[in-house]
Amino acid sequence: MNSESIKKTAQLAKLALSEKELAEVTDQLGLILQHFQKISEIPTDNIEPLLTPTEIENFWREDVVQQELSPEEILQNAPLSQGHLFKVPPVVG
Repeated sequence: MNSESIKKTAQLAKLALSEKELAEVTDQLGLILQHFQKISEIPTDNIEPLLTPTEIENFWREDVVQQELSPEEILQNAPLSQGHLFKVPPVVG
């Protein structure tokens, strides 16, 4: 990893790095990439991929409607409503 890649990444992330910070980050990311290189050299040819490190058992339950509410009952606690809809302030983004 070179300092130009770090500068470009910092610019995209809108980070301002001093020259000292740039040198430190370049060194640190270089070490991290070296560790990933070592990990990639581990032979994993006959190893099945794991979805999770432990067995997961799903506990399913029947989906039963407990109580059915009318639109009027649902809208009782709404601060504002219009017809059968919740009325909310407009969102401008």
